[in-house]
Amino acid sequence: MCTVRGYAARDIDVDFLAIDEIQLAADLDRGHVFTDRLLHARGRSETLLLGAQTMRQAIADLIPGANFISRPRLSKLSYSGQKKLTRLPQRTAIVAFSAAEVYSIAELVRRQRGGAAVVLGALSPRTRNAQVALYQSGDVDYLLATDAIGMGLNLDVDHVAFSATRKFDGQTHRNLTPAELSQIAGRAGRHMNDGTFGVTGTADPFDSDTIERLETHNFDGVRMLQWRNRELDFRTLEGLKHSLRATPGLARLTRARAADDVIALETVSADREISRLAVAPAAVVKLWEVCQIPDYRKISGQSHAELVASIYTYLMGSEERIPEDWFSKQVALADRTDGDIDTLANRIAHIRTWTFVSNRSTWLKDPEHWQGKTREIEDRLSDALHEQLTQRFVDPRTSALMKGMRDKDELTAEIAADGAIHVENHFVGRLQGFRFQLDPEAAEGVNGKAMRNAAAQVLGRELGMRARRVAAAQADALQLARHGRILCAVRKSLRSKRRTMR
Repeated sequence: MCTVRGYAARDIDVDFLAIDEIQLAADLDRGHVFTDRLLHARGRSETLLLGAQTMRQAIADLIPGANFISRPRLSKLSYSGQKKLTRLPQRTAIVAFSAAEVYSIAELVRRQRGGAAVVLGALSPRTRNAQVALYQSGDVDYLLATDAIGMGLNLDVDHVAFSATRKFDGQTHRNLTPAELSQIAGRAGRHMNDGTFGVTGTADPFDSDTIERLETHNFDGVRMLQWRNRELDFRTLEGLKHSLRATPGLARLTRARAADDVIALETVSADREISRLAVAPAAVVKLWEVCQIPDYRKISGQSHAELVASIYTYLMGSEERIPEDWFSKQVALADRTDGDIDTLANRIAHIRTWTFVSNRSTWLKDPEHWQGKTREIEDRLSDALHEQLTQRFVDPRTSALMKGMRDKDELTAEIAADGAIHVENHFVGRLQGFRFQLDPEAAEGVNGKAMRNAAAQVLGRELGMRARRVAAAQADALQLARHGRILCAVRKSLRSKRRTMR
């Protein structure tokens, strides 16, 4: 098993080959990779292309004789309209289309509902999986995500709420197509469990046509697939650039827009030193290989091109390798786990770049050492980022109480000698006689409501027991103070220790 990009690097020879999400062949950014595999990647005995029904006619046109097998959705997907954030049901995924929007809504959900897990495409796989586990475990009932949720994640989601239906696709802001909305909304429900979808926040309600399409899974077929020439001319640098501009000769295919690797090649080739080095075919091949380094950092095209140029210059030097001291300094810059969410995310982007470089076996003197080192740093940074996300977007006290009220028939409460009450090991307030004072730090808003509900569940029996003791007390055990207060001589008996109460 490997990614679609990984197949090209490994040239896997297998009896059976499956390519998932084949409809991504129409994607403006990654589409040309999927189209290439659709046209050329084959298992010796069988090849299976998995994806949306919208690809059926395109595949039939490009691969005559292909057999098609359909599998209907087993659960029902229904539109439930517009809901306020405070009215969203438990086990909801809320979808936004930028990190800023995700963080803003996650802050609101933390204050109102106890917390949320966060899933962004820019997160490292380890951080993303840890956040998903936080949601799947039930520690939080809400998941904030970009459209990254639509691919590669199987979640126990009952409802998908769109906070927006427009996104920036790398060039322009545009509305999502019904098929794209369906890919995301379809995360609701699983196997035989029905799901719902709707909108929240400032998103406009869906029109009747879009609702009908999503509920019946009826979408327009994919018309054009993104394509890039695979027969590259490495004899000269200009020949390589010219071959990348080639147009397809088949219907259904359109030339893909310039990806990061092509942009990097065009930029660095304008450097006289680089063009002087990239003369022989082997040198041109090497430059194209270096241009394949993913732009995880997303600082700017120029910054990425400068990184590509530096590495290529080292590889074309007398040692034909990246200097160990230079590479060590670059890795060390990311080897810190302090800082906020954005800082940690930036460091992860940097170290993922060096992880990629270390996995090119001929680029470093000791690649295995650096593979282990960069992976270790990435793991530590990912764990630190998960912790930061959890601290920022999850209120552990409110989350624990709400989970306890949802999952347990009984909540565990401890009433200390000084009247301090802890529910599920979280302080909620103090009981003095018959008067309960909610913890002032969480007394406001929905958090306060959750606290009051939790306290009410555990205080009922205790207050009833205290009332019975007072009612059974002798007359001389009660005294009326000067200011109208009733003093009870059995006050000490009104204290209890650990209880489990409904």
